[in-house]
Amino acid sequence: MHRLKLISGHLCPGGSAELSRDLRRAACGSAAAAGGRDSPEDVVVVHGRRTAIGRAKRGALKDTTPDELLSAVMTAVLTDVGLSPDRLGDVCVGNVLQPGAGALMARVAHFLSGFPESVPVYTVNRQCSSGLQALLNVAGSIRSGTVELGLACGVESMSLRSVGNPGDLSSRLSDVEKARDCVIPMGITSENVAERFGVSREKQDAFALSSQHKAARAQSLGLFDPEIVPVTTRLVDADGTERPVTVSRDEGVRPGTTLAGLAKLRPAFTPDGSTTAGNSSQVSDGAAAVLVGRRAAVEALGLPVLGVLRASAVVGVPPDVMGIGPAAAIPVALERAGLTVDDIDVFEINEAFASQAVYCVEKLGIPMEKVNPNGGAIALGHPLGCTGARQVVTLLNELRRRGRRAFGVVSMCIGTGMGAAAVFEHPGP
Repeated sequence: MHRLKLISGHLCPGGSAELSRDLRRAACGSAAAAGGRDSPEDVVVVHGRRTAIGRAKRGALKDTTPDELLSAVMTAVLTDVGLSPDRLGDVCVGNVLQPGAGALMARVAHFLSGFPESVPVYTVNRQCSSGLQALLNVAGSIRSGTVELGLACGVESMSLRSVGNPGDLSSRLSDVEKARDCVIPMGITSENVAERFGVSREKQDAFALSSQHKAARAQSLGLFDPEIVPVTTRLVDADGTERPVTVSRDEGVRPGTTLAGLAKLRPAFTPDGSTTAGNSSQVSDGAAAVLVGRRAAVEALGLPVLGVLRASAVVGVPPDVMGIGPAAAIPVALERAGLTVDDIDVFEINEAFASQAVYCVEKLGIPMEKVNPNGGAIALGHPLGCTGARQVVTLLNELRRRGRRAFGVVSMCIGTGMGAAAVFEHPGP
């Protein structure tokens, strides 16, 4: 590795970032280097769409069932690229709150979308990373040769299902500290991160303000429009009147947010805490879908390549500070890709809470301008099972706008103490 760095310096004393990056990737034996930049075995992203993200219990999607949300994005992705659903080898759907992780709901959405019975579907629940995990599961099937093309999705209606009953757990849970920590409310884990790692209320509010302003700018410029599938649905008003609505804009963005306004909000979880409704992710409804395939199969069908999955990682962290997950997962994923923080153009890090997002960004030394350039979950919302897939869609569209070869990371913390991360490359024009 040292020799490669020396060679890089001799070849380009001024410091060609791209040459250095390629040499590192070759030295680390990354997936990209092992098969070449355009290996026929690459797992590639063809296309992705998402719904607008609705405000749970108060927004225009509050009465829309998750199978309808899911069907909207599943149909749109395949229609956009002109692919028949019978070409799919599998469909994996991330979901958290539906019974059985939404296994029945997903199959119903499958048929609502006009998919044939011969195409299988299943669901996965790795909490807040479920949408990303769906993509990683499909990628694993592609790498094993089980399928050539698959659809990775995520969906959540937090209006119709709430986080509540943890299920049937052993009475011995209270005797084992780490097991007991798994049922700590998420807001308390945020307070634990803020206190343990010294993330001030002021830093949290400043991060939240930035998220809102970036999302408002992106929304006003129409940057989300190519991602969003308009959903025509029914909305039941407070008086019981039902009316049709078309939802095509994220509802949580607040352009008028100010630091003064955020500072007035009371702590949401402990009387003397720093986590508030303003510096936490919003409870939301939404769905996203991503078409993934083996490069050789994708190119044989004449489909585009929006991105390449270069590496991924899921790691465990202490449950009582679960929010630090991205700080642990991102370095592992980057090492597997043969890349460093400096090589990454955009980081899409889920903003479960500003406390944990600030900690992760500072811990990894990520320049703030690279983090969630179009805002994150504090402004856009966090429909649990959807978020990972939504982040992939948002990331790859942002990298495409850069108009050149670029790298991005999607990452999030996971309840019960985990972190997930995936590295993508946009190949450029």
